Amino acid sequence: MITRFAPSPTGPLHLGHAYAAILAHDMARAAGGRFLLRIEDIDRARAKPQWEAQLMDDLRWLGLTWDGPVLRQSDRLPAYRDALERLWQSGLIYSCTCSRRDIEQAASAPQEGAPLGPDGLLYPGTCREKGAPRPGQKLPETALRLRMDLAATETSFEETGPLHRGRHAVTPETMIREIGDVVLARREMGTSYHLAVVLDDAHQGVTHVTRGADLFEATCIHVTLQCLFGLPVPRYHHHDLIRDAAGKRLAKRDDARALAKYRSEGASPEDIRRLIGL
Repeated sequence: MITRFAPSPTGPLHLGHAYAAILAHDMARAAGGRFLLRIEDIDRARAKPQWEAQLMDDLRWLGLTWDGPVLRQSDRLPAYRDALERLWQSGLIYSCTCSRRDIEQAASAPQEGAPLGPDGLLYPGTCREKGAPRPGQKLPETALRLRMDLAATETSFEETGPLHRGRHAVTPETMIREIGDVVLARREMGTSYHLAVVLDDAHQGVTHVTRGADLFEATCIHVTLQCLFGLPVPRYHHHDLIRDAAGKRLAKRDDARALAKYRSEGASPEDIRRLIGL
């Protein structure tokens, strides 16, 4: 078994991160497998070295150790670019110049409604129809979207988590109707979460992906991309989310639940495990 924890260095780790990291670590160790650390730092505007240093310090304080060198997505841009070029040559992606406001306006039209997918409002296909120009060879000046009508295929994945346990089918009809043309490369970024996580999991040989239940829908995107690139499909384990007293899931802006704050107040790693139910 090979698991991984893949935080973004854009803020402090909180209790939800601790749950995800400890779960992936303990699963791998219990199976005699490997636990990997990947830094998802593709958002260069928000990723900061000090946050990366702090998250590693927090993980060590929790008693977690990782195997092999740390992988940083910022070092993987050539691999993402090569994958995008393959998709472009196959006619499976297109350049999109629509702003978030353009999409909101199109989705609010009476004939369109406002369908939602894993990334928010489903894209109405504006640039797919008008044939936007191809971006340059370096970081794309526009977003690049996947033509889901051509990319989707009949596939499935195995879920081992308590919320959705079993084998789940992924059908072209569902992907087109409920997911739509997702972004595979964001403007000036060179990739997106969906593309990078799929290529990196395969590159690192990850066999079991553990993550929050809020990403269950995104897994259908990732399994579709794995089939598209001929990559192995890992097993998935979607766990429940750590929430605040009002039932809202924790985010990095929730500094009150940052691990660094608990540490400064004298909490122990065992206290953190008790707080999150592990």
